Amino acid sequence: MSYLRYAPDIETPAPDEQDSIDGIIQGMTQQSQVVEKREHHAVRASHAKSTACVTGELIVPEGLPAELAQGLFAKPGRHPVAVRFAQGPGETLGDRVSTHRGLSLKVFDVPGEKLPGHAAETQDFVLATGTTFPSGTAAGFLRDGTVIGKATGLPEGVKSAVAATARNLNRVLHAFGTESARAGFFGYPFSHPIADSYFSQAPMRFGDYVAKLGAVPVGEAQRALSDWRLDPHADEDGFRHAATAFFREHEAVFELKAQLWADAERQPIEDSSVDWPVEISPYRTVATIRLPRQDAYSAERVRYFDEVMTFRPAHSLALHRPLGSIMRARLQVYRALSDFRHRENGIQAEDTAAIDRIPA
Repeated sequence: MSYLRYAPDIETPAPDEQDSIDGIIQGMTQQSQVVEKREHHAVRASHAKSTACVTGELIVPEGLPAELAQGLFAKPGRHPVAVRFAQGPGETLGDRVSTHRGLSLKVFDVPGEKLPGHAAETQDFVLATGTTFPSGTAAGFLRDGTVIGKATGLPEGVKSAVAATARNLNRVLHAFGTESARAGFFGYPFSHPIADSYFSQAPMRFGDYVAKLGAVPVGEAQRALSDWRLDPHADEDGFRHAATAFFREHEAVFELKAQLWADAERQPIEDSSVDWPVEISPYRTVATIRLPRQDAYSAERVRYFDEVMTFRPAHSLALHRPLGSIMRARLQVYRALSDFRHRENGIQAEDTAAIDRIPA
């Protein structure tokens, strides 16, 4: 199979894209202010409620094909990693409001040219459930974010009802062999967070090529959780309790996979709401993430992960530069919202440069 090569001109920003990005920052900052007033603390504007904060290693194997041996994955070896699992909303809600989830991965000991403003020898990958980002573009993100922002002040029961409606819609659609990415974003199943798959949703440079990434659970203990479902009426923090209980007894293993760009028409760069067909280009393993048994929620570690540590698409090798409208927005939005959160809480943000900075 032949794959398309990266070139600077594969991106085609809309003329008014910066206006959309500015609007996103303004709207999400206002949303964060509403949440801060209610919670008396500024939290992350998305993925606020962590479920597990863990460390481990990423293993790049020998013998990758040339098209996969790119950037971070060009040389076999082992890298320490930090991983934060979290629920999707930018506020602390009970788990009956089960929306999309996130897996933020920081890889350490990564040499090479970085994007401007990033000096640490690290590479961040910010992943979420679902292979697409429903908003598609920065303009769509602004539109959808405005609706979400207006809903921030609503009672939690209303948000739970919306999530249930979206979840039920996808249950019906699954019976017909399809699903709605937007419904999955707002109403995700009550599945085990360590048994979920997570995706970049939007593309990035992959050395000489372009790819989307996915992290797929492959550990035996994770596969055994395929039918696990939370009863949110029994435990409003059940995802956290399930995740931390898992890590007390088991190792988690994910395969990190790349889906290479092969068809410019059916795999658009600028619209992340379009799923890249696996018939054109399947997800192929480029590394293994091993997360050993550990205390996944010690007070000191959680404070560091949730309050101090930053995960951003901009923390990247130049060879893995985020691409497309949503990613260009994220490069600015993540920084602006992180600056707001740390400023409001009086905490110095840290672009963590070494694994030993993370508390046990």
